[in-house]
Amino acid sequence: MESITKNRQSPSVLRAMIERAYGAEQVPAGDGWVSELGHGWFNVAYRIRLSDGAEVVLKIAPPPAVEVMTYEHGAMSIELTTLELLRARTTVPVPAVDFADQSRELCDADYFFMPYVDADNLGIIAETLPTTEHDALMEQLGAATREINSIRGQHFGPLAGPGHTTWRQAFTTMTENVLVDGERRGVDIGWEYDTVRAVLAEHAGSLDEVTEPRLVEWDLWAGNVMVRDGKIECIIDHERAFYGDPLIEAGFTGTQMSAFGDPAPFMRGYGHGELTATEQTRRRLYCLYLVLIMVIETVYRGHTDTQQYDWARLRLDEAMALLGRPRK
Repeated sequence: MESITKNRQSPSVLRAMIERAYGAEQVPAGDGWVSELGHGWFNVAYRIRLSDGAEVVLKIAPPPAVEVMTYEHGAMSIELTTLELLRARTTVPVPAVDFADQSRELCDADYFFMPYVDADNLGIIAETLPTTEHDALMEQLGAATREINSIRGQHFGPLAGPGHTTWRQAFTTMTENVLVDGERRGVDIGWEYDTVRAVLAEHAGSLDEVTEPRLVEWDLWAGNVMVRDGKIECIIDHERAFYGDPLIEAGFTGTQMSAFGDPAPFMRGYGHGELTATEQTRRRLYCLYLVLIMVIETVYRGHTDTQQYDWARLRLDEAMALLGRPRK
C-alpha cells in the first residue's frame, strides 16, 4: 500500500543502521540484500539479509515533516511499549526487538529491528484457505486477543498518558481528535461534523458500562497475523494500542457491519457470547470511530485513488444508520 508516511531510506543509510544495530561485520555487501515489505499502510518496512545470512525486518517511523493523524503521534514508541508488555505478561507470540534507536542521528525518525518471521500473512492468504482452516485460525486469534485484553491499565486512553478516569472521557476525546483532524484538512465525510458529534453524545451513556481499563490492540486484523502450519506464528504491528474497552477490538466489528466479515469464529475463540443491547450500541460507536478514520486518513496518507475513501464513506453511512441517523 502506497502512503506518503513511508519513510524510505537509501542503501547507505540502511547500512549505517545495520552497523549500529548488529555491528560492522553484519553489514551486507553487494546487491539483493534488501527488499521492501509492501503490504503495510503506515511505516516503511524492509526485509534485510545480514552478512551471515540471518534475515531481519527494519521498521522506520514516518518523517517528521509529514502530518499524521493525532492518534498516530508517537506510534513507534507505542509499539515498542506494547511489545514489551506482551512479551512480559502474556504467551501471545510477538516479535522480539533486536535494536531500537530513537536518537534521530542516522535518519529523521525512530526505527527498530526485529527478526524476520518466516510465515504467511493471514490477510493475504485468507481467501485461499479452506473454511475450516480459516475459522480455526480466527478462533486462535480470538483466544490471543482475549489474553492481550487480560492486561489491566491504570487509566483509560494512551499507554503513556495523559489518561482518563472514565472510558466515556477517553473515547469521546479519541473521537473528537479524529473529527478535528478531518476538519483541519477539510475532509468531506459526507456528513456535517457536528451531526456526528451529536450522534456520539446521544449514545455516550453506553460507554459508562466499561469501568476497567484493558490493553486493546484495536488494529488486530488478519493482515497483522502471521501463520504457518495451521497456527498463529506471530502477531505484528502493535502501534495503535491503548487502554480501553476490549469490545473495540477489530474481531468484533463484524457483529454490527457484515462488510468486515463473519465474527463468529473469532468470538468462539474469545469466549464471548451474543452482545447485549448496550454492548451493541458501544460496538456501533466503535464502528463509527473506525470508519471515520478510514475516510479521513486517505487525505493524510496522500492516497492517489479513491478506492478506500469510497468504500469507507459507504460504511460511514451504514454506521450512522445503525446509530439512528439513516441517510435521507
